[in-house]
Amino acid sequence: MHTSPRGARHMKITSINPSADPSTPDSLLAQCEAVHRQLRPQLPSRYTERMREILDCGAHMIVAEDAGQVLGLAVYRTLENTFEGRKLYVDDLVTDESRRSQGVGAALMDWLEVHARETGCSTLALDSGSQRHRAHGFYFRQGLHIASYSFRKLLDSE
Repeated sequence: MHTSPRGARHMKITSINPSADPSTPDSLLAQCEAVHRQLRPQLPSRYTERMREILDCGAHMIVAEDAGQVLGLAVYRTLENTFEGRKLYVDDLVTDESRRSQGVGAALMDWLEVHARETGCSTLALDSGSQRHRAHGFYFRQGLHIASYSFRKLLDSE
């Protein structure tokens, strides 16, 4: 359990992994939707079903909560590649807009770093949109640095 120095009284971090625990209730995932959409408004209307698909493909989710209220969440996965070896890659990290700058994001990052070290990862990595200046400041304060450019080419799905 992580406790925020400011804000969340008894914040706890909960791991959600329906692949490992098929009894994970859809209601737990559904509670994350409103906060997750603050970062990813394009997520499909069938949020719970889509998140189960993503989690079934190797992603994991952690949720910061206080008294049953979702304060923030992270979606991550462990990958291996030729230039970094084993790494923990964060797909999404979002704190509820009303709870930003209260230690929620830092608690999620702390959990992710500990988990990365415990699982033999040599790197914790994420991508952040070039327009997200406040997020970049947060990541710099968390000890991350810009290591490379990230290039994309959108492909037609025809």
